[in-house]
Amino acid sequence: MNEVAAAASNSEQDEAAQSTAEDIALVERCRRGDTQAYNDLVTKYRNRAYAMIYNMVRNEQDAWDLAQEGFVKAWKSMDKFRGQSSFFTWIYRIMTNVAIDFLRKKQIQSGVEFDDQIGLKDIAPGAMTTPSRAAAPAQNISNAEIRSRIDEAISRLSPEHRTVIVMKEMDGMQYHEIAEVLECSIGTVMSRLFYARKKLQTMLKDVYETL
Repeated sequence: MNEVAAAASNSEQDEAAQSTAEDIALVERCRRGDTQAYNDLVTKYRNRAYAMIYNMVRNEQDAWDLAQEGFVKAWKSMDKFRGQSSFFTWIYRIMTNVAIDFLRKKQIQSGVEFDDQIGLKDIAPGAMTTPSRAAAPAQNISNAEIRSRIDEAISRLSPEHRTVIVMKEMDGMQYHEIAEVLECSIGTVMSRLFYARKKLQTMLKDVYETL
């Protein structure tokens, strides 16, 4: 690692440490009933929380409502935060559970079942799992339609598989971070992600053939 890269890495680590220290101080104030401290935490993380939930539920109003529900739950559960993970990881876990509960209730109300038994026999090992968004010839389907098809395919995943796709492919989280949020092993995360990617590829087979 050269000196510039090392300096950048050290700077990022210093910023992360400072952010963690700030969060811990705010959490302690929250535990003493300081609502302004919690407002500061909400302001710091609300956009990331909303973005994650939106990627799960694909509806702006639902995403804002669920984010608010998650923050209310976090406030009521502040005494349960032990600092064993970062505050963001803790709040992310709460938001994830809120989104998954919402999707499960929506599934029951709509009567729609997530098909987790879709066949994988036509998928070649090592094949790409997300259609390319590079410019395509005029006869190919448009990028907007590709985006719409991908979103629709993701919506057909079960909440558990949708969660890992959102965390990895949209939020850019590492395997160990996802495992920490979901409170499961890295192996479980990798298995769910592998299956979710392959299922998406099966559902989007015609998109691949068009590109």
